[in-house]
Amino acid sequence: MKLKKSNSIVLFILALLCIVFVGYVAGFGIGSKKTGSAENIILGLDLKGGVSITYEIQDENFTKEQVNDTVYKLQLRVANFSTESEVYKEGDNRITVDIPGQYDSESVISELGKPGSLMFVTEADEDFTGDDTYPLYVTESGSRYKVWLTGSDVADAQGRAQTSNSTGASEYVVALEMTEAGTKKFADATTTNLGKSISILYDDKIISSPTVESAITTGEAVINKIGSLEEANSLASTIRIGSLSLELEEISSKVVSAKLGNDAIETSLLAGLIGLAVVILFMMIVYRIPGIVSGIALALYTILELLVLNGFDLTLTLPGIAGIILSIGMAVDANVIIYARIKEELALGKTTESAIKVGFKKATSAIVDGNITTFIAALVLMWKGTGPVQGFATTLAIGIVLSMITAMVVSRVLVILFYNMGFKDKKFYGIQKERKTVDFLSKKAIWFSISVICILAGVAGVVYNAANENGAFNYSIEFKGGTATTLEFPEDISIDEFNDKIKPELAEIIGSNDIQGQKETGSNKYTIKTPVIKETETREAFKKKLIDDFGAMEDSFEETNISSSVSKEMQSDAIIAVTLATLCMLVYIWFRFKNLKFAGSAVIALIHDVLIVLGFYALSRTTVGTTFIACMLTIVGYSINATIVIFDRIRENLAEKVNSKKIDLKEIVNASITQTLTRSIYTSFTTFVMVFVLFILGVSSIREFALPIMVGILAGGYSSVFITGSLWYVMSKKKYQ
Repeated sequence: MKLKKSNSIVLFILALLCIVFVGYVAGFGIGSKKTGSAENIILGLDLKGGVSITYEIQDENFTKEQVNDTVYKLQLRVANFSTESEVYKEGDNRITVDIPGQYDSESVISELGKPGSLMFVTEADEDFTGDDTYPLYVTESGSRYKVWLTGSDVADAQGRAQTSNSTGASEYVVALEMTEAGTKKFADATTTNLGKSISILYDDKIISSPTVESAITTGEAVINKIGSLEEANSLASTIRIGSLSLELEEISSKVVSAKLGNDAIETSLLAGLIGLAVVILFMMIVYRIPGIVSGIALALYTILELLVLNGFDLTLTLPGIAGIILSIGMAVDANVIIYARIKEELALGKTTESAIKVGFKKATSAIVDGNITTFIAALVLMWKGTGPVQGFATTLAIGIVLSMITAMVVSRVLVILFYNMGFKDKKFYGIQKERKTVDFLSKKAIWFSISVICILAGVAGVVYNAANENGAFNYSIEFKGGTATTLEFPEDISIDEFNDKIKPELAEIIGSNDIQGQKETGSNKYTIKTPVIKETETREAFKKKLIDDFGAMEDSFEETNISSSVSKEMQSDAIIAVTLATLCMLVYIWFRFKNLKFAGSAVIALIHDVLIVLGFYALSRTTVGTTFIACMLTIVGYSINATIVIFDRIRENLAEKVNSKKIDLKEIVNASITQTLTRSIYTSFTTFVMVFVLFILGVSSIREFALPIMVGILAGGYSSVFITGSLWYVMSKKKYQ
């Protein structure tokens, strides 16, 4: 830890210069293409817009189940462009794909290909007429083929590199996995055509003709002898897009503007900068030298987050912003835990040098456990989630890694440098004042009652809404579908003008702010998405307002019904992902704390916070859209992290009493909550500030996103202080009596 003052000053200046340099790269980029600049980050449809492609179903007879299956699988396919892509049914026989961050519709269509037209075939004899199992297919050029399998028989296809069993050299292959029905057909095809080729026909063109080397009955096979991994991935992608349940034909494509408008980006950026500045100023006032260090570390964290988003071509949307907000909160939390520990050690009479060493050491377990628990959840959500869930999880996982590096490594180095530069007096770090232990447990019945009342109020709101046929929650277009009205204005109207002037008046007419306007680039056409308007008078008033007040051309109106872009399968995936993530967190807490009661208490507190926020959604009628999923996931991550900090202190205090004949469990729990009370208040405050500024400055859609998160932060702060410790005490007190 000891360095010469001059060396420390030089190292500190070098560190600042490095941070300034990477900050410049993140802000302005390098070279003519501004490589690394934040303006190159891909923004989602809600923030920036993208390509919208409409397909028409070519099959004459199709079922609702086939359409739902096609929508779901197509969602997985277009995730190659962005996990934030949206797929939904439009009208009776159309499916629309919205892909953010893409503006060249022709290149997207070319790369995406023609969905649902894949077949595994062999040349048919002249007398072959086909049957129900293996039909005859004749191309437009007159080529005759026996169809052994169609794309719907393929469950998955992935390009990969592997080592050859015969030569030991690297080779590139496409791994195929068949469905249950496809497994039997594939076994028949490979058995019949052993030593021959089976061609893959896509959009009437042969894209591959692998030779059958053995009969395959397991439903798993590889196509080998591919030139490169890029070729393998391209072939696998083509097979996946061709394996949809229905064949689709592209009928229109357009580039659409953002749903929220450019002001949403500007206000979000401004809000983030203001919130971060307030947090840094607060940390400097409270923790002095360590507060300055945390400000530098947080600034570096933000810069690195932008660079990583840019470097990996990740799409940033509102759910992604939620992940960043949570990870910033966790980065602040880590600094608060460390510096609070240093102040405690100084209060015990340790030297400044010793307090710094011990403070970082004692803070490590709480920081690591909290971050790893949330990181595990993020990995599970990335694995099992789709759409906004994946977007949230990706930015959260990146943020956790970066916050750990900046808090545990960068902050430590900077504090040591400050110490060696001459800031050795305790007054530069603050000394924790003696705190009288608060008897939280004596009022646990009151705390539990408040929680029960709040939860029951939410349940009552759900029941009341459902009974009045308003729906338990105020679901958005993404969840329940709606109507897409296409119209044209005689003059150009920007998306910002639509959001500022037209949207509020339309919202007043239909009684809902759930309106999405999309402008077709290069024309004056607009697509306005709204919930289904049942009343004829309301529909007429809606149309009249657009014509009379805003000049919409009367003969340009065209209405189509659109399905939800968050399909039942995606909702199911989200529920499964969150459930698995919660179970994984429970197992980790059980493993680390060697006590199932810790894990059980943490999960109950987590459920408590989620129910509080759900109740708020029901009572306030806040719109439940795609950001709802991200909001609930933010609450889960915030709740579990706050809980672990208190449990870590209980574990530490218990370990100190391990050799005592009698352990006063009530005293230990009260002391642990009191000792971490400052951290709970400070972390809740700083995270709340970040979201509150976003709420104050943001457009309406962003406010609907920020408000429930603020409620969740308050609920999480309440449960961490008043509920978790009390729950664990109630579960554990018999063991120590």
